[in-house]
Amino acid sequence: MLTDWVKMKMPEEEEIKERIKKAQDAMESRQLALKEHGLPVIVLLEGWGAAGKGSMIGKLIRNLDPRFFKVLTPGAPSEEEKRRPFLYRYFTGIPQQGKILFMDGGWIEQVTREMLQEELPDQDYRQRIQSIRVFERQLSDNGYLLIKCFLQVDKKEQKKRLSELQEDKDTSWRVREFDLWQNKHYDRCLEAYDRCLRDTDLDCAPWYIIDAEQRKWAELQLLETLLGRIDTALKNQEIAVPIRQNPFPLKEVPKLSEIRLDQELSREDYKKELDKYQKELSELHNRLYRKKVPVVIVYEGWDAAGKGGNIKRLTEALDPRGYEVHPIASPEPHEKARHYLWRFWKRLPKTGHVAIFDRSWYGRVMVERVEGFCSENEWQRAFHEMNEFEKELDDWGAVIIKFWVQIDKDTQLERFREREETPEKRWKITEEDWRNREKWDSYETAVNEMLEKTSTEFAPWHILESDNKYYARIKALRIVTGALKKKLD
Repeated sequence: MLTDWVKMKMPEEEEIKERIKKAQDAMESRQLALKEHGLPVIVLLEGWGAAGKGSMIGKLIRNLDPRFFKVLTPGAPSEEEKRRPFLYRYFTGIPQQGKILFMDGGWIEQVTREMLQEELPDQDYRQRIQSIRVFERQLSDNGYLLIKCFLQVDKKEQKKRLSELQEDKDTSWRVREFDLWQNKHYDRCLEAYDRCLRDTDLDCAPWYIIDAEQRKWAELQLLETLLGRIDTALKNQEIAVPIRQNPFPLKEVPKLSEIRLDQELSREDYKKELDKYQKELSELHNRLYRKKVPVVIVYEGWDAAGKGGNIKRLTEALDPRGYEVHPIASPEPHEKARHYLWRFWKRLPKTGHVAIFDRSWYGRVMVERVEGFCSENEWQRAFHEMNEFEKELDDWGAVIIKFWVQIDKDTQLERFREREETPEKRWKITEEDWRNREKWDSYETAVNEMLEKTSTEFAPWHILESDNKYYARIKALRIVTGALKKKLD
């Protein structure tokens, strides 16, 4: 892309000024249209050191309402960010519907720098590129407009700008050691940028090379690129997104109607097994922390199936400083205004820590599907998107354990009535629980499809037969300890 890039012919100075004024006025009206249509936009500016990314953002936002845009300069990842998945700081920074995020550098800058500094072996590079492609496509599929521009200057122009910045004590701080190194090794860096841009040039998020030698001309190219992409996105908002075929190997899971629920475990045997597995889990947690292995445990199941009691027996064995339980309810307004996976990316653990989700992203293909809170196209797409999300966690090195807690309809009714009749348990039963029970068959259909399409080899579903809570708790502990030992050993 960069190595065979051909410059556009630059217009006359007077024409550039006229077109910039027209484009700036148009951007004001487009910002209002974005807000009205709820279209979130990410403008990613990548490019050479001293190419003018920061000053270009300043010009782009000049006439915009500051309440509806944000500027982000990620820079190199902090030590805290290095303990999260590669995409964590980018996914958690995405804007709400109707708002614009301007990024002064991002995931391409990080990948190319790590590659050039020989911190990223080729296999890891390919994995990063795949993550980026999935990330960008998912943003596009879920209604985001991603506009990616690379500001191009030649070696001579870059050197001149770096020298000018260094000569002024008020701007010398803006010149990084890496910028100077980049200019010295310009040809090598050009090849690295070219490779990254080619590998991430997607139909849904193409790259635009901006001739940044002349600042006014660069400003005009950026403004007109943004306006063109925004206009196209506003026209195409209602177009349905293709449902993609699952590329991941799946593990067979029985249908709910085929699961036997007559397992028994006496209270005496339960206490012995509980003590044994909790001691083992406590020791494993120390090893997890030492080896910096992240763990994600997901609980889904019928209301009153015993998820809370099951989680309690797990956490009793864990160091409270090293885990967090996330009870997931209906999304808040600021969560609904973003990609549905955003609130789960925000809750991912650091390396060495455990995140336990009491309900999870699978609400998309259960509650949201059955209750009509999302379109059929959205929940059909979600099977593939959630597999990709979990593959990203697996590639990061996380242990992923997913439980479906199963009971029969009669057992649920018995537990509902017990909750209503027991004052200290009454808070656990709501009108919504009774309404959901009336849709048991619809939920069972949804759950069966979820289990069938998202039980991958790297994140399989485990069924906990919970008519007997003792049996389900011990089975969960046995599965967790087994998975952790397998990973650690």
